[in-house]
Amino acid sequence: MSAVKYIRKVRDFSKSKYKGNRQCLGLDGTVLAIFCAGFITFFNGAGQERNQSEEAIVDEARKVRRKRMRKIMATIPLAFIIFLLGVVLAFIRRPKVVNDITFGPSVMDIVKITGHSWKEGFIKGTIPQLPLSVLNSVIAVCKLSSGIFPGREFSATSVSVTVGLLNLVRCWFGAMPCCHDAGGLAGQYKFGGRSGGCVALLGAAKMMLGLVLGTSLVTILHQFPVGILGVLLLFEGIELAMTCRDMNSKQESIVMLICTVVSLVGSSAALGFVCGMLVHVLLELRTLCMP
Repeated sequence: MSAVKYIRKVRDFSKSKYKGNRQCLGLDGTVLAIFCAGFITFFNGAGQERNQSEEAIVDEARKVRRKRMRKIMATIPLAFIIFLLGVVLAFIRRPKVVNDITFGPSVMDIVKITGHSWKEGFIKGTIPQLPLSVLNSVIAVCKLSSGIFPGREFSATSVSVTVGLLNLVRCWFGAMPCCHDAGGLAGQYKFGGRSGGCVALLGAAKMMLGLVLGTSLVTILHQFPVGILGVLLLFEGIELAMTCRDMNSKQESIVMLICTVVSLVGSSAALGFVCGMLVHVLLELRTLCMP
């Protein structure tokens, strides 16, 4: 839903508000976003079936020409191409951004966090965010990992501990809170990421850009077409939503649907999480009482 809003409406990230409908034409118009979505759909199709090897997919194709064409199209780094297009358009939209670029890393300062800030952060930040973080950063990541990479399962304890330690270190340098994101994992899988090397390369590239450009990078990304960002988020969200196919029983499907519907209608992941857990508990009690 957020991805579609990015495509249809102008987003002011500094105020977290939308400023009306996006224009059809232009370097950040709806037509450009639709073209990028069509480009990804044509070359990526519905994506690779999970738990199915590349050889099995090739065997399913009957014609040699289609086999070769599909293999070539599957190796195209679609997300990277779309991202580069967005960077080029960012410079075209505001050529003077080149004058704002300064090389070298930005100065890092230690943030002084008072006791009042810890209290306010815990009450207004940690508690409201906890249900969403548990769902998206721990449970969803573990479930998705076991689904797309059989035999490479991670425990919820190890995932949650790494998230907590990472944020405890980063907060002293003024960094934004971060987590293991199920959407990011789904997006990387959708666009061809199949190993930890992809994440390592991504992290190394970000570190290099940060050291070379510093805060100048923010100035460049501010001109990045939000419509294109919305397209990438759209396919990432679709890939993540595809996990509903893994429901093994009607009971699991009911819990999933209750949680999803309440979250969307109530605009609260916390409310959806609570309702889903209550339904799950009631169904389990029913099973115990009526074996």
